[in-house]
Amino acid sequence: MTNSFKLSVLLALLASGAAHGQIYKCQPPGGSVEFTDINRGSYCKLMDLPGVTVPAPLRHVAPSPRNAQPVTVPGAFPRVDSAEQRARDADRRGILEEELKTEMQKLADLRREFNNGEPERRGDERNYAKYQERVASMRDSISRSEKNIDALKREIANIR
Repeated sequence: MTNSFKLSVLLALLASGAAHGQIYKCQPPGGSVEFTDINRGSYCKLMDLPGVTVPAPLRHVAPSPRNAQPVTVPGAFPRVDSAEQRARDADRRGILEEELKTEMQKLADLRREFNNGEPERRGDERNYAKYQERVASMRDSISRSEKNIDALKREIANIR
């Protein structure tokens, strides 16, 4: 690690929001210097940073069966009658089918313009690199559009 990197790490730690925490400078024998909030042994020293507080890290605790909370559904949980749900599903299907139709039209236009990988060069593309950039962008747009169509078809298939 370079000194400038160490300094930038230290400054980043100092500049972070105010909260309670401790910073340790750890350097194992023959190892590199590491600034951390965890005391990793005798080779770590607590840094004295007067007037500076650093945020304590958020610790993720995996749920265990002992502290797991049961999921409860309130008795007055709002229910939708089946006719209303069918109407909502029909509306959703209509919206998704319209989006699918629009996306398929967009894909057809992109493929037509792409012309099997050899789109027509524009007047502003005297530089071949600009042309290649546009072709790569078109290829990406076609791929993205195909993925959107697949996702829309999956969503429509999932509607009851």
